[in-house]
Amino acid sequence: MAKSTNKTTENNNSVEDFLNSVADETKRKDSFELMKIMRQQTGFEAKMWGPAIVGFGSYHYKYASGREGDAPLVGFSPRAKEISLYFYQEFTEKQQLLQAFGKHRTGVGCVYIKKLQDINIEVLGKLITASVSFLQKKYPS
Repeated sequence: MAKSTNKTTENNNSVEDFLNSVADETKRKDSFELMKIMRQQTGFEAKMWGPAIVGFGSYHYKYASGREGDAPLVGFSPRAKEISLYFYQEFTEKQQLLQAFGKHRTGVGCVYIKKLQDINIEVLGKLITASVSFLQKKYPS
């Protein structure tokens, strides 16, 4: 089986430059606040993953199929319509926490919000902590 390379890898691009390039003022301010919250909750510095994801920490995964790679423990990306929040999909408390999270929608691998004002910041902190803890147990370094 040929080894595929992930497109979204950690790089040395400037997180601040990326966030400063966000055109929408509210989304830009919220992104800087998210960076602060995620740094405080995880203890990791913000790093760029690919051209548009701000990630914190990392883990190495290996699937039964043989595919493996690295990914951030948590992260976010200010997209055109919404801010994508990246948490691990399977941790136990996720659905319960999302019920108290505030205005959001979920996709296959993301939680989408329009602005921080719409969500419960305390619940965001719990989502971050629970996701990181789950991943560090599932994929110990």
